[in-house]
Amino acid sequence: AAGGGGRGVWGCSRRCRAPPGVSLSSAPPQPVIAAKEPFPVELEAGKKYAWCSCGHSKRQPFCDGSHKTAAPTMSPLRFTPEEDGTAWLCGCKRTRSPPYCDGTH
Repeated sequence: AAGGGGRGVWGCSRRCRAPPGVSLSSAPPQPVIAAKEPFPVELEAGKKYAWCSCGHSKRQPFCDGSHKTAAPTMSPLRFTPEEDGTAWLCGCKRTRSPPYCDGTH
């Protein structure tokens, strides 16, 4: 393995410890990448939508409730567009402008 001595990729054995005051189990959950490209969708002004932020939904880019079992600490982003039109919703779930794609993928 990289790092030598039977250690993992980062040269760390199973006895690695988090820095003082940091719990590895308290790290924020990371979403699953649903797609490495945005989803073009037609949105209606005034209609409420729930964008999947966990990546587990089978109805991408919208939430189907999968987070309740697959990622219970995550929740969808609810939004209401002000205008009708095509929007490019993020598929990689790493955008800094959710729910819209910012090219991060």
